[in-house]
Amino acid sequence: MSTEGESYGAFVRRQFRKSAFGMISVWVVGVIAVIAILADVLANDKPIACSLRGELSFPVATELGVSLGLTQWNAEFATADWKALPYDWAVFPPIPYAPGSTDKRLVTLAEREPSGAHWLGTDHLGRDVVAGLIHGSRYALSIGFVAMSIALAIGIVLGALAGYFGGGIDMLISRLIEIVITFPRFFLIITIVALVESGTLWLIMALIGLTGWTSIARFMRGEVLRVRNLDYVSAATALGYSTPRIIFRHVMPNAIAPVLIYAAFGIVSAILFESALSFLGFGVPPTVVTWGSVLHHARSSTYSWWLAIFPGAMIFITVSAFNLIGDALRDATDPRLRS
Repeated sequence: MSTEGESYGAFVRRQFRKSAFGMISVWVVGVIAVIAILADVLANDKPIACSLRGELSFPVATELGVSLGLTQWNAEFATADWKALPYDWAVFPPIPYAPGSTDKRLVTLAEREPSGAHWLGTDHLGRDVVAGLIHGSRYALSIGFVAMSIALAIGIVLGALAGYFGGGIDMLISRLIEIVITFPRFFLIITIVALVESGTLWLIMALIGLTGWTSIARFMRGEVLRVRNLDYVSAATALGYSTPRIIFRHVMPNAIAPVLIYAAFGIVSAILFESALSFLGFGVPPTVVTWGSVLHHARSSTYSWWLAIFPGAMIFITVSAFNLIGDALRDATDPRLRS
């Protein structure tokens, strides 16, 4: 029961906090997000800070600047074996391996198993699994949020136009939605990725987003059809407000809240799509380590159980957390819970 004068946002937050699984899932996603943000500090073959012949350096921060084009390595660091440099002192990350660095000393299957040197083992190339999972969390969340943002932008705009104007515009957009839905989404993405010689992470994000907006558009259309006949929309029309202002300032803000709940489930779908593509070998480039790409290597090494269990567990935990958040949001926004 809501208290008198309580805003809708406060009501939703209060109802959401009643869901134990929803709150736990928020903390789980928060931890994964922190790991993704601090991935370079948590797992890297370069020191976080070091002193070399009396000169203080921050290689991890410099590496980020190099990747952004803001700075460049000096000649000594450009091709350095970081662990062999004569440091005065150095502070390495907790996992002293980058996701792409290989330990060539590991030859047999027994040597690649989880050990004190590699807590969750390595793949067939000697790449540390923990480092891959840590950096893979960044790609998983990036793909989920970016792809879902693209799908939301397209679906919300098209759904709002169809619901508000109706008539021919509604028919045209509805037929477009039906056409896009008829395509087998997964196999369409595989086909496009296979035709592109050098697939990138951005291509995967774009394809998932450009093919995942149909359900959002249909949901948004229904919400706008409900909202457009309310009194405040009629009042805005009578006051002579322009159509774009009515749609974007009055209709969409009041119809979008239930649609955003779908975003949690859409993020799950995007993460699973990327994992499935990488598992089949159609995903990101081989130099990029994601949870799905680690699973892909488990196919060719049947006895490397750690390559299947640990990335599979990360996918399961992340997907379950977002699903539980979506369920909690759906329950929290149920108008039947309000007095």
